[in-house]
Amino acid sequence: MLKYDPLACLPSSEELPDSDDTPVDNELQNIIPGLLKVILAMVWAERMDWFFGIDMGIYHNPDLPAIVPDGFLSLGVERFYDQNLRPSYVLWEEKRVPILALEVVSQTYRGEYSTKKAEYARLGILYYVVYNPFRRRKPRLEVYKIVNNVYEFQDGNPVWLPEIGLGIGMEQGTYLGIPREWLYWYKQQGQRFLTPQEQAKLAQQETQQAQQETQQAQQQAQLAQQRAQLLAERLRSLGVDPDLI
Repeated sequence: MLKYDPLACLPSSEELPDSDDTPVDNELQNIIPGLLKVILAMVWAERMDWFFGIDMGIYHNPDLPAIVPDGFLSLGVERFYDQNLRPSYVLWEEKRVPILALEVVSQTYRGEYSTKKAEYARLGILYYVVYNPFRRRKPRLEVYKIVNNVYEFQDGNPVWLPEIGLGIGMEQGTYLGIPREWLYWYKQQGQRFLTPQEQAKLAQQETQQAQQETQQAQQQAQLAQQRAQLLAERLRSLGVDPDLI
């Protein structure tokens, strides 16, 4: 007897739009999630059980449009499907709700503190992160965690996320040649992970330092050899065979 599979009737990720086609009105809405993603790609280079989506549709109901965070992190899923990558994130295929959603607020308010926050809570996304670079009096970075089905504000900068094993916070830095405040991932002790450019610069500095130390060691060896030769010449001038000393 044939078994009915309700998932077989649902559209696949290839058949659904990958976003809501709403253009971003601030470059930061792509660059900030992009920075978090490239840092993760270095920190978790050996892990294949995570996915970080940027401006990608999350489909949770076949009868409703996707919700599209500026960025989201999901754990316990395949990092890559194939060379074409994911066209969208479909919950009835992935079977994993993202663990974190990120919104970067632009000058055009899009319900980041109301409707979107309620949507993510209803979906069960554990952490909701909102970054508003235009705020002056209120916190620019807010991290919320679901407690008893309600988002509760998590104080601190950075904020440690134990279920992810990373912290998230903000500080001044330079990325893509742009000096400003950026969001970064952090270690539990509070040290932030470096960007790819910072890693490359650090590696270059370490290589240069190693080369300098090698040159100094070579110069010291040459100087010691020269001193030994001078001493040998003086001994010979005094009629002493240096090989006998």
